[in-house]
Amino acid sequence: MPFAIVQGTPVTQVPKDLYIPPDALEIFLEAFEGPLDLLLYLIKRQNIDILDIPIAHITQQYLRYIELMEVLQLELAGEYLLMAAMLAEIKSRMLLPRAVQSADEEDPRAELVRRLQEYERYKQAAEDLDGLHRFGRDVFGTIVDFPDKTQRVNPPSVTLDNILMVFAEVLQRAELFSHHHVTREPLSVRERMTMILEKINAEEFTDFRELFQVEEGKAGVIVALLAILELLKESLIDMVQNEINGPIYVKAAL
Repeated sequence: MPFAIVQGTPVTQVPKDLYIPPDALEIFLEAFEGPLDLLLYLIKRQNIDILDIPIAHITQQYLRYIELMEVLQLELAGEYLLMAAMLAEIKSRMLLPRAVQSADEEDPRAELVRRLQEYERYKQAAEDLDGLHRFGRDVFGTIVDFPDKTQRVNPPSVTLDNILMVFAEVLQRAELFSHHHVTREPLSVRERMTMILEKINAEEFTDFRELFQVEEGKAGVIVALLAILELLKESLIDMVQNEINGPIYVKAAL
């Protein structure tokens, strides 16, 4: 009975010395993401102008690399062979004699140069993005808990009497629009709170009286007042008055 199987071959005797396969220490240093990456590497390694590629020289080096991949028993993708065929085609087109030189005739290398330049831009962009600090790799978030921290909400500087004085003026104007209704839609305080928050913002103040729609009559303005008081209670709005019996202004709380 074999005590081991090495590369599919059963071993029945203990080796007298340490056996190392000839390809055990082979190291493949260069790894490329595709044929364009390989071509760009060959061009940059020799400081070749990408706009004036010596096709014959580059093709020869490219084919040697493919042969090396086959010797090392690496999986040779079809795109590498396709690029080799493309290089051979460009090389043959450049070797063909031209009876008449035309200035408008496109260089056989033009398409390859365009693809190389585009690939180089994307590769550089990927390297730049990879160099940025990445959350979870270079930058880590943290949460600090303050168990003894207490938050104090200061009451509004406007007294309830001042609010009622201004509200009385709104009621007087609402009287002008009072009329009988056969049916009346229910007025929701919570819905009116949402409408008020949509009218104001945290950057600038809004006149307190602009939050009422006197056309709705007494019921409408009363619901609006209840909504404003509820927003004050929940610290969702701030209310200020710069002078005694002066106008009242409202803005969204930060």
